[in-house]
Amino acid sequence: MLDWDYEEDQQTTEPIKSTQTKSVPDVKNSAVNGRAHQVSPSETPPPSKRANAFNQPPARATVAKKKEAPVAQQAQVPVQPGRVQVDDKRMINARADLNQLIPIKYGWAWTKYLQGCANHWQPEEIRMNEDKVLWDQLDTNNPRRITDHERLVIKRSLGFFSTADSLVANNIIFAIYRHITNPECRQYLIHQAAEEAIHTHSYLHIIQSLGLDEGELFNMYREIPSVQRKSEWAIRYTRELNDPDFTTGTTETDRAFLLNLIAFYCVLEGIFFYCGFAQLLAFHTQNKLMNMVKQIIYIMRDESLHVSFGIDCINQIVNENPHLWDLDTQAEVSRMIEEGTDLEIEYAVDTMPAGILNLNADSMTRYLKYVANRRLQQLGLDQIYKHATESPFKWLNPLLSSARESNFFETRVTSYQSGGSVDWN
Repeated sequence: MLDWDYEEDQQTTEPIKSTQTKSVPDVKNSAVNGRAHQVSPSETPPPSKRANAFNQPPARATVAKKKEAPVAQQAQVPVQPGRVQVDDKRMINARADLNQLIPIKYGWAWTKYLQGCANHWQPEEIRMNEDKVLWDQLDTNNPRRITDHERLVIKRSLGFFSTADSLVANNIIFAIYRHITNPECRQYLIHQAAEEAIHTHSYLHIIQSLGLDEGELFNMYREIPSVQRKSEWAIRYTRELNDPDFTTGTTETDRAFLLNLIAFYCVLEGIFFYCGFAQLLAFHTQNKLMNMVKQIIYIMRDESLHVSFGIDCINQIVNENPHLWDLDTQAEVSRMIEEGTDLEIEYAVDTMPAGILNLNADSMTRYLKYVANRRLQQLGLDQIYKHATESPFKWLNPLLSSARESNFFETRVTSYQSGGSVDWN
């Protein structure tokens, strides 16, 4: 498994199977308001009218190439009146009232929401004073100084991350949230968007604390080709998400949304972040920039849960709509993941013209192919890279295992006040 896939191992939906003909029921116990809520097993109903929070009709689909009426127009099914039943709930094209969280159908989504809430942190709780002193150390005789090659890696990683997380947050708020028609999944998406804002805050905190050129780093997606190509790929393969007139409801638009989700969660968040994560965490092996590393560990902890949630969503959509997962779609997904992996390998080569901290372009290439195989496996697809069966970075395991097992907030410098303890005067 991936070195930080401890969250992803809690994946609860089955990997997609091309031969599947019906949805897989979810049977989960979910804690709601301190009570155990039993989620009943059920077969999901056929796709029907997609309703927004105000029960307005969906917008016109703009990507359809054939005259196939949206499901809402075909069935003319009104939004389900009265109390919501668990069988009324679906990942996309649901007819149930989106304002009603209960009854929870997908216990895995609520569990991940609660896990995300428990991981809350703030970047400025982590003081960067020691890292700044080391960053300013230019004495070539000092074995702990940050070398030019190490500085390049840090700047490239922070440059990509600082704008990529903003792109992720924008896609969640303006696109994914609109098309996912399940309240408990929407609950997690709202929290994920907030976490992406914290991550962008964290990168800015590191950049400002080290005295880096903010304009240089925040414009790398425009000015550095290896960063720009990743950003362009992400925008190209999530174009439907960025179309304000796009809506689901036909086979073609549902499949387009599914492919966009796979590009978003499996490549943008699931591959494009992993070279930078490994590079920055490698500074821990030399006891360098430890407060920067601490923030990256926290971000990685959040992001691994994001990927796990996204893959569960993808698998559940296909379980409920198996006609979307035909051989052509599977081939397109494999091609997308391979293409994204190639771009991340190019980025690794560009950022490491020379080896640093026991990393080099060759070992990173093997690692990224291993990550890609993991993504394919999670989607029930054949692995592309036959020899990439294990991670070459064994040093990551103890680092991240200790982070999981220790008190997540044991080094916090700020105490939060509950509402009952705040002096409002």
